[in-house]
Amino acid sequence: MSTMNSYRGKKTVLMFPRLGHGHISPFLELAKKLSNTNLFNIYLCSTPANLDSVKKNLKNDVDSPSITLVELHLSTLPELPPHLHTTNGLPLHLMPLLKEAFDKSSPQFSRILNTLKPHLLIYDMIQSWAPVSAADRGIPSVMFIATSATMAATMFHLYYFSEPRKGTPFPFPKFFFRTYEQNHMTEILESSANNVKDKNRVMGCVGKSSRIVLVKSFKEIEGDHADYLSRLTGKKVVSVGPLVANPPCHAEIVLTAFGSDKDCNITCVVLDGF
Repeated sequence: MSTMNSYRGKKTVLMFPRLGHGHISPFLELAKKLSNTNLFNIYLCSTPANLDSVKKNLKNDVDSPSITLVELHLSTLPELPPHLHTTNGLPLHLMPLLKEAFDKSSPQFSRILNTLKPHLLIYDMIQSWAPVSAADRGIPSVMFIATSATMAATMFHLYYFSEPRKGTPFPFPKFFFRTYEQNHMTEILESSANNVKDKNRVMGCVGKSSRIVLVKSFKEIEGDHADYLSRLTGKKVVSVGPLVANPPCHAEIVLTAFGSDKDCNITCVVLDGF
């Protein structure tokens, strides 16, 4: 495998999402976009529990590019069997344990880097040890925010301008949290696992990103929020598009049938996993 990074003169990119089930799809769609340029060899690394859904996606995608899946095996604990090495179906009280097991996989991830020798690591916003391991091997790395520029700008604003600097307003007044919503977001930022707060994990990740941060976003729609996010992080924010998976043919038929006899507009609500 030592010659993989020079196969056909292409550059090798290792994609490394967090174990949140809702983060796998954006990483996979970005991997497809990069692979379809025919300039990169793409490797997508996650646990077997997460990669099962990826395999099904690639199998059903008639235009599926060549993406190599790399398994990351976490330590199996009585409370955390292999099928729970993902947030999909994970009881909330086991979330800290999953994060701790993920942290402990760092040595195995380092061995994966040694084997693949990628030219670039694209990583998620919670495993700050991943870019450190890449830097130790001279591999540049870039963080990819798989939510949106608006959500990320809001979260970073809350991080920087929460207590005691409570009076700093969010510069986009049309977007705001109700009190109970802001309290919930603060709880997320303050939550911790393995003695590390999530907000510190995120800040560590963005600080180690090589000059730029990728974000799932439209510049035309979220340009102002992306610019604000850039000012908050000190990084150039690069929008990579909505990264929406191609729906199965039957889904298109259902949507057409649903809307064919309607005169009013239709609103679709999409719920993303954590």
